[in-house]
Amino acid sequence: MTIQENTMSGEPLLSVEGLAVDFTTIDGVVHAVEGVDLEIRPGETVAIVGESGSGKSTTAMAIIGLLAGGGKVASGSIRLDGRDISHASEGEMRQIRGRDIGLVPQDPMSNLNPVAKIGTQVAETLLAHGLATRQNVQSKVVEALTAAGLPDPERRAKQYPHEFSGGMRQRALIAIGLACKPRLLIADEPTSALDVTVQQTILDQIGAMTRELGTAVLLITHDLGLAAERAERVVVMHRGKVVEQGPARQILEAPQHPYTQSLVQAAPSVAVARLRPEAFVDDAETVQETPDAPADHIVEIEGLTKVYPVRGRGEDFVAVKDVSLAIPRGETVAIVGESGSGKTTTARMLLKLIEPTSGLIRFEGKDVSSLSRAETRDFRQRVQPIFQDPYSSLNPMFTIERLIAEPLDFYKRGSGAERRARVRQLLDDVALPQSMLRRYPSELSGGQRQRVAIARALALSPDLIVCDEPVSALDVLVQDQILTLLGDLQREYGLSYLFISHDLAVVRLISDYVCVMKDGVLVEAASSEEIFTNPRDPYTRRLLASIPGNELHIAS
Repeated sequence: MTIQENTMSGEPLLSVEGLAVDFTTIDGVVHAVEGVDLEIRPGETVAIVGESGSGKSTTAMAIIGLLAGGGKVASGSIRLDGRDISHASEGEMRQIRGRDIGLVPQDPMSNLNPVAKIGTQVAETLLAHGLATRQNVQSKVVEALTAAGLPDPERRAKQYPHEFSGGMRQRALIAIGLACKPRLLIADEPTSALDVTVQQTILDQIGAMTRELGTAVLLITHDLGLAAERAERVVVMHRGKVVEQGPARQILEAPQHPYTQSLVQAAPSVAVARLRPEAFVDDAETVQETPDAPADHIVEIEGLTKVYPVRGRGEDFVAVKDVSLAIPRGETVAIVGESGSGKTTTARMLLKLIEPTSGLIRFEGKDVSSLSRAETRDFRQRVQPIFQDPYSSLNPMFTIERLIAEPLDFYKRGSGAERRARVRQLLDDVALPQSMLRRYPSELSGGQRQRVAIARALALSPDLIVCDEPVSALDVLVQDQILTLLGDLQREYGLSYLFISHDLAVVRLISDYVCVMKDGVLVEAASSEEIFTNPRDPYTRRLLASIPGNELHIAS
C-alpha cells in the first residue's frame, strides 16, 4: 500500500498496542510503561501529556528505538505502516530513523554536537540516508535550514551551536528532524526551555513544515494548553499507563479521569484562559500605574541602569535602562519579559550581586549603595533569593539538613540545638518530611529540591524574597504546588516577593502587580488585573496572545 493510499483509507500510520517497557537496574526491574495503546494517522498530530516520570518520553523513545541503557520493549507491538518494528534490529532502525521517523528532542545544547558546524550536522543526516550527494549536499542543507525558518541559512550553516540563540538551535534541530521528510515526527518537549513568543514561532514552523510534507506528529509535552492548541487528539499518561485519550478539546474542556482533571486545574496556561476575557478593552481606558501611594514600599527603584562595555565594538551593551518600580510590603511584584529583556539583571542589582551603572535602589528608605558593612550584612539576611535551577544552586555534597542550616550557621543564629529545631520547622513549613534531612539533592525530585531552596531562603526570616524563574523548570502539578506554597508562606509571614518570569500564565496566578520589560526597558507597569484585562503596550499584548491554549474555555 502506498503512502497516498494509506492516507486516503484512514489506516493508522503508527499503531501501538499493549506496549510495555522495562528497565533493568541494580535494584531490579522497573516497569516504566505498561499497556500503552495509541494510534496516529497520516498528517495527524497527537499529543502525549503527563508530568515527569509518567512514561511519555519513554513511550516515544521506544517507538524510535532509542531507549536508554537497560531499557527494552517487554511486550506489545509498535506498527509503522503495518510493520511491527518493536524488535527491529539496530541496523533496521537506523534506516527507519530520519527517513521514516524524525525526532526533535528537548534540549538542543545536549543534542547538537558543540564542535561540529550546524551545516555539517544537517548534512550527516541527508548523506546517511542517500538523500544528497557530496556534490549537492550543501544546497540541500541550505534548503533544510531555510524550511526551518533560519535567516541567512548560508552563513548559519557555517556556524557552531554556541553561536545560536535557544530558538535558533531548536530550529536547527527541526531542520535535522525534517531534512529527510519523514512520515512521522516525534517532537519531545521541543519548546519547554523557550520563551512563550519564541515557543509560538517554533511550533508554527513545525506545523507549517509538517502540513506541507503531510507528516504526522507525535508531540510530547507537559503543557495542556499547548496540547489543546496544536493536537487533534490527546493521550494522557500517569505512572506509565494511559489514563485517558480522545479529541483534544474534549479531553481538556471536559476531562473525565481524576488525574486529567488535576492537570487541567493545575495548568497555569489554562487557568489564565478562565480569567481572560474574549477581547481586550479599548486602549483609551485609564490604567492605574503600579504601584503608587498609599502603600508601604519595602523597595523603591528609580532610574536603574546597567551598561556593560563590549570590547571591540563602538557601542556598549545596555542591559537595563532607566527602570523605576516599587514593591509594596507583603505583596508580589512580577517582572516579565523574554530572555534578554533585563529582568534578571534588575533582580541581581537588587540583590547586590552586581552594581548598577546609575540609578537608585532603596530598601526600607535606605540607599543600598551607601550601606555600611554592618548594614550590608543585615540587608543580605533580610533579602533572600530563590533561583531557577535548585540543583545548581544547592551544594550536591551537602545533606538537606546542612543546606538549610548553612545560613543559620554563617550568621550564627541561635545555639546548635536551636538551629536544628529551626531546620525541622522549616521542613514542616515547606511540607517536606523529616526523613529528608539525611538525603542529598540528587536523591530528591525537582519539586522537592525547589522546596529545599525555599526553606533555605526562609531560614533567616527575610522580609523580601527575590524569586528568579522559580517554577519554569517544573511540571505543571509541581509548579502549582510551589506557587500555592509561596502564596501560603506570604500570607503566614507577611513576605514581599519580586517574582521574575517569562511566563505570563504563571504571573497571573502569583502577582499583585506586573512590570513588563523588553530590551532592558520597562514598557508597561500596572496591577495584575489591569495587565491581563487591559494591556496597553503592543508587546504585552503579543506576550498574552502567545500563551498556549489562551482561547480555551474550561468548565469549572
